[in-house]
Amino acid sequence: MIKTVHKLTAWSLIVAICLLSAATPAGTFTIGEERELGEKLLYSVRTTFDLVDDPDVTQYINRVGQSVLEVAGVQYFDYHFYVINDKRFNAFAAPSGLIFFYSGLIATMKTEDEFVSVIAHEIGHIVKRHLAARMEKGKYSSIASLGLALAALAFGGAAAPALLTGALAAGQSMNLHFSRLHEEEADLLAYGWLKKLHRNPEGQVEMLKSMRRIARYRSDKLPQYLLTHPNPEQRLEDIEALIDIDNGGRTEIPTVADDFAFLRFKYRILSQVKDTSLFKLSLDRIIANSTSSNFSKIMARYGLSQVAKNEKNYDLALNHLEKVITYFPGKNILFTDKGVIEFAAGQFRKAEESLEFALSRNRSDMYATITLASLLYRKGDLAGAQSYLKTITGYMPEYSQPYFELGQIASDKKQEGLSSFYLGKYYLYEGRLGLAETGLKKALRTVTTPAKIKAECKKMLDKIKQLKK
Repeated sequence: MIKTVHKLTAWSLIVAICLLSAATPAGTFTIGEERELGEKLLYSVRTTFDLVDDPDVTQYINRVGQSVLEVAGVQYFDYHFYVINDKRFNAFAAPSGLIFFYSGLIATMKTEDEFVSVIAHEIGHIVKRHLAARMEKGKYSSIASLGLALAALAFGGAAAPALLTGALAAGQSMNLHFSRLHEEEADLLAYGWLKKLHRNPEGQVEMLKSMRRIARYRSDKLPQYLLTHPNPEQRLEDIEALIDIDNGGRTEIPTVADDFAFLRFKYRILSQVKDTSLFKLSLDRIIANSTSSNFSKIMARYGLSQVAKNEKNYDLALNHLEKVITYFPGKNILFTDKGVIEFAAGQFRKAEESLEFALSRNRSDMYATITLASLLYRKGDLAGAQSYLKTITGYMPEYSQPYFELGQIASDKKQEGLSSFYLGKYYLYEGRLGLAETGLKKALRTVTTPAKIKAECKKMLDKIKQLKK
């Protein structure tokens, strides 16, 4: 009887969503206006949040996000994915394809399929333009007010009353509570995309179970994610019904998930939180537990290697990591991890060998690239460092740190105009528009600044002018 009800519910859901998706959702913002708003938000996120601004983390989350977008079809926006260093259980999509995950939400996930299900759900909200329908046109113009709006979107009034009060004072309150219909739309889109990706939809089920469990045991003070993404109980029943229909009696669905890559990503993030004592304890328990799989135990050692590195216990970090490399000799990224630790320990020759080995296997590894650039700079090889930094700006043009280091190299070479240009670009991507404007104008005034660089300065100053409107 229960399965029959689930099937009826699922088919009703499919019919309803198909009918609704035939028409473009009505929103206050046009596509062009939402793009403009998203671009302004893009330049303010680093001043609003404590991001895990790491090329390794960024490359992984964008790779996973892009895999969903490849099956989602043509998009209105360019998407950007971020991790916020915050222990709260939250994630949110902002206008024009900006998607944020809190480290606290990532900590609750066990598999890559769970992670993909949440990314797909948030992309679903943007595809259906649910956010645009809730934001009032004309009230988000300045960078300051955008920062307030973004913070209110993420934290809510209870978590950040000062920010929300500021937004309300500026007349910028938002109703960001998704309706049941919006949640059903996003869930169904995510479910379909997971199937196209040959992902196990049980990942979506497990995330909804986590949400239901948190909703039950923390009903007095629900996390912001459960306030903006309600109804986990009903949503879980709907997805389980869809799986029951599609599964046809099968008990196991194969998946292409790479849980090594996900757990490495997860443990690298959690190793960077301010208090790692509980994290270390959880890893030690995995290793000590006789029922833990060998895979789980070795990945726990990876997590311990990252904690030890951050605590400057480099011998212990390398000891743990060598065990992981022995277990996974074909995982190139582990040699990058080794080189990073060796560099931090002052073992420059070994670090250079490890990093060059990693890059010989994967030229698109920006974690190895930026570490090797820093190492070469320390050695005094400015040309080599500059070459690697420019490679990063080609792969990741909105990642700010390489511009700062390029500015330092230009300063060391007494190239004043070029140094001002790179520092201006660094501040632009950090969202510090005043400092960016100062640096770019200085580069324009400097006689020795190349004509091509001056032309780029003018374009960026025009962009800053637009962003400040």
